[in-house]
Amino acid sequence: MKIVVCIEQVPDTETRVRVGASGSAISEADVQSWIVSPYDEFAIEEALRIKEAKAGEVVLVTAGPERAQAALRTGLAMGADSALHVKDAALDATDTLGTARALAAAIRTLGPVDLVLCGQQGVGGDHSQIPGMLAELLDLPQVTVAVKIEIGEGEATVEREIEGARETWTTPLPALISAQKGLNEPRYANLKGIMAAKKKPFQVLDAAALGLDGAALAPKLRVLHLEMPPPRPPVRMIEGDPVTQAKELVRLLHEDTKVI
Repeated sequence: MKIVVCIEQVPDTETRVRVGASGSAISEADVQSWIVSPYDEFAIEEALRIKEAKAGEVVLVTAGPERAQAALRTGLAMGADSALHVKDAALDATDTLGTARALAAAIRTLGPVDLVLCGQQGVGGDHSQIPGMLAELLDLPQVTVAVKIEIGEGEATVEREIEGARETWTTPLPALISAQKGLNEPRYANLKGIMAAKKKPFQVLDAAALGLDGAALAPKLRVLHLEMPPPRPPVRMIEGDPVTQAKELVRLLHEDTKVI
């Protein structure tokens, strides 16, 4: 079966981000390391496990600047078979809908696909919009926040997280499924995989090659302003014996913070 995994390159989650000079985006100059979004790593791992059990191929797709190719190389080193990078200057200013349109157009060039996997969200924006938009554009059924996937004959059974519980869905294939933390434990790329990744098929397409014009990628949403959260107040120590501390804590919760 052919499995497509859509991935995003994001700043390392250990990065201390800073708002850039424009005031509407982070300063990329302060980002020392870029990684595959952790939720997308779950999607890659699941695709590889399905491939190992059912045979087939895993194709990685991303849309972004030149540096995004490093994320694709990481996925190839993990075991994916090929990669497709949508690279176009128009994508630098687009929004989630424009990104979804670019990914959908790229996936259509791959011919019949049995399964599309995504992370449930990219930790760069945490908007969780791409999977739903992509499923709509590709006219596929979708199941989100998957924590277990079983592939049967022409269908997938998916456990997904809901508040305080899990629910099980069955969907016909092809379908789009987004991965939640807990779906699996992503593997690390070994030296053999890293070396093999350099020889795997790697395609780069721009918007024109995908039949997308400026109107398709023009953002409908614009970020006006970003600001860092206010600094946390310093820790307040309560002196005295346990009884005195308890009384003072209750007083503070009642009079200062007014939570009781």
